[in-house]
Amino acid sequence: MIEICTGSYQDCLAAYKGGAKRVELNSALSVGGLTPSLSTLIRVKNETDLKVICMVRPRAAGFCYDKDDKNIMMDDARLFLEHGADGIAFGFLNEDGSIQMEYTKEMVDLIHSYHKEAVFHRAFDVTPDPFQAMEILIELGVDRLLTSGQKAKAMEGIELIKSLQEKYGQQIEILAGSGMNASNAKEMMDYTGISQVHSSCKAYKEDGTTQSKYVSYSYIDNSNQYDIVSKDLVKKLMDATK
Repeated sequence: MIEICTGSYQDCLAAYKGGAKRVELNSALSVGGLTPSLSTLIRVKNETDLKVICMVRPRAAGFCYDKDDKNIMMDDARLFLEHGADGIAFGFLNEDGSIQMEYTKEMVDLIHSYHKEAVFHRAFDVTPDPFQAMEILIELGVDRLLTSGQKAKAMEGIELIKSLQEKYGQQIEILAGSGMNASNAKEMMDYTGISQVHSSCKAYKEDGTTQSKYVSYSYIDNSNQYDIVSKDLVKKLMDATK
């Protein structure tokens, strides 16, 4: 299974046309992905047969949320599930980076009440003890973990991913993400034994209204560019992992 990380309706269509079957739907990929709009999910589900995992993340930075954040996240997740989301990607941590068990269990139970998939995202990659964290996630009923092996890029964390797959792969799905592409996805799967990778298949477009003489909304090297999913890169990734 190849999962494409998308930040818009247009990204989802590019992933679909490139041959992908599943996407993680976000907004604001420039800060690691935040909660997307409900209307984007509805349009994608109406116009494609993609499996859509919706990100539920209310703000940038880390994953230690107060009760108000948690309640909003639960409300967003419920709305997505009621409108066709196939799963929810989320992460709750305590201040010390350990898994916030109460909130995680509440989210997993909500997702499972709709018979959908509970995906713990790369909040896992800042936990101090990955093996203890993994055992907690399994105990709480999480279906899938997205991880880079606690490194900036998944190929750098390949040994941990392999260890997690060997120890826990029969109890939870492991999805490797960060820096995955057509040149390394098969190597990752062959070496670790996992069967899923997560990729942004990133390309760029220009928007000339990004900057004026005095004002800039640029977030990529002070340019007019923004990132998109490339249909051609999706196709190359699909072909490389057949």
